[in-house]
Amino acid sequence: MASRVVTGPYASAGPYEDDAGDSYDVRLERVPGGVRLAEWASGQIRRRAPVLATSGLSDLVAAVSEREVLGAPDAEKLAAAASTEPGDERATHGASRGRAGDMQEELRVERLDDGRVRIARWILRPGAGWELQEAPVMLPVARYAEALRAAAAAGVLSG
Repeated sequence: MASRVVTGPYASAGPYEDDAGDSYDVRLERVPGGVRLAEWASGQIRRRAPVLATSGLSDLVAAVSEREVLGAPDAEKLAAAASTEPGDERATHGASRGRAGDMQEELRVERLDDGRVRIARWILRPGAGWELQEAPVMLPVARYAEALRAAAAAGVLSG
C-alpha cells in the first residue's frame, strides 16, 4: 500500500541537483499541524533534510508572501527573520532550540559548501552527541523564523 502524500499551499525553490545527479525542488508548504520544508522529486517527497542555495532560500521566503502560502503575520515573520543584518561574529549555523521528549533538539540553518544551506533538525542524544535527522522538517512558523534570524545574524545567509 502506497503512503498518502499530503500537500497544501506551497512555495518552491529550485530545481537543484544532488550528488547523484537527481533533480529536486525544495518546498515550504502549509500542512495540517504546521509548516513543512522538504525536498520533492518527480512528484514525491524525499526522505532527507532539505538543501538549497542560499539565494534560493531568500527567493523561497519571498514566494511565501507572493503565493499567500501563510497568513500575512507569519509570512512577515519569515521575511523579517531572513533579512536580519549579520552581526560581528560568524558561525556555521543558526538554530532554534526546542525539546523532543527528554532530549534537546535544534532546528538548524547551516552553511554547506558552494553557497548552499541545509535546514534540518538535530537531536542531542545523551552520551552520543548531536545527531542529524535526515528527514523533511515540520514545525511551527515561529521555529523557522527563529532559526532564520539566528542564521542571518551569524552571517550564514550572506555571501
